[in-house]
Amino acid sequence: MRRPSPTALIRGCAFLLALVSLAVTLLTGLHERGAALAFGALVLLGELTRWTGEGVREAAPLGAAGALSYALLGEDAGRPTHHGAFQVVAVVLAASLLGSVPHIARGHSPTLDHLARRTLTVSFAAVCFQPLYGVGVFRAWGGPAYALVLLALLVLSALCDALFAAALAHGRTRWPFGPLLREELRGLLGIGSAVCATGAVMALAVAVAGLWALPVFSLPLLLTQLSLRRYAAVRTTYRQTIASLARATEVAGYTPAGHARRVAALSRAVGRDLGLAGPELIVLEYAALMHDIGQLSLVDPVPAGATAGLPAEEQRRIALLGGAVVRQTGVDAAVAVVVERQADPCRDQPLPARIVRAVNAFEEKARDAGPGGPLTALEELRLGTAGDYAPEVVEALARVLARDCLTLPVPG
Repeated sequence: MRRPSPTALIRGCAFLLALVSLAVTLLTGLHERGAALAFGALVLLGELTRWTGEGVREAAPLGAAGALSYALLGEDAGRPTHHGAFQVVAVVLAASLLGSVPHIARGHSPTLDHLARRTLTVSFAAVCFQPLYGVGVFRAWGGPAYALVLLALLVLSALCDALFAAALAHGRTRWPFGPLLREELRGLLGIGSAVCATGAVMALAVAVAGLWALPVFSLPLLLTQLSLRRYAAVRTTYRQTIASLARATEVAGYTPAGHARRVAALSRAVGRDLGLAGPELIVLEYAALMHDIGQLSLVDPVPAGATAGLPAEEQRRIALLGGAVVRQTGVDAAVAVVVERQADPCRDQPLPARIVRAVNAFEEKARDAGPGGPLTALEELRLGTAGDYAPEVVEALARVLARDCLTLPVPG
């Protein structure tokens, strides 16, 4: 019997929990409607301002902080609340669904996974807090101890969210789970910590000052979100600039059209399969985009830009020239190192350089081998793993190509 995928399991649990929460809330009615509307509006605003993009860990930090603070809300201006965990899930889910309508209309496919994560994470926080608060466990503590409990629950909830995010990404992409989880955990040190801190502060502020504290304490996180969007836009522009520099070899006729882009995309996928993440993956992608830029220094272009068939000394000379060009552009020095060392002996290369070398050779060989090009190129790379190409990189390349629905043999 086939086991369900992590994505199907997480979505199924979130769906069942959402149905139960909505049913219980409809049967019992909405308690503390003012608080429910205020926190629902905050989550709605966070979802409407959500953005998607590569490298974005928390797409709606304001919505996440508002949802978590509602899950950990015990008092409103000194009056105990009685909304319970099921109402928390129902209100957050309703607001998230309403705020996701524009994103669904624009065809943003990760919306379903985003809602599943939000539902399960808020459920965890609400189930840990609301029943115990209802019987007076946390109210008896008060003071700093109560604030520390809220912060601890928020941290645990954030860890659960990172686990769900990594599992969903693994199920969607089949990339290794461990590196995905490490990348999510590193993200907690940035926007994740701001979400946890804001969630705790809002819950404590509403307990003392009432619902008027929400707009005051949500404003800093909203400004942070806007700053992150600007940073993401700058990084996108930076990547586009590098891609434009990489196209110089195509415009000059040294390499075929789209070669650098194809090598970069495949190198990134192979790096993911081998466990690279975060800054390492960015360096790999930039180096793959600019791996042929040294050919601009040649008097006579290499036929079809195919450097994999050149003598080792000529490959090394072109690589060193490319590294020198990259250094003059102001790109990260780590990118230049990868470009320079792509022609070194395999055993002396860092992993990114091994990946770029193998993927570049595969792309060149597959392009020239006719209808059976991918299979033929992969077999040539496997025969050359004794000294030219790293065996682990070649097998990772085979796995990536197999996942892309190409008929390639993947070792068991």
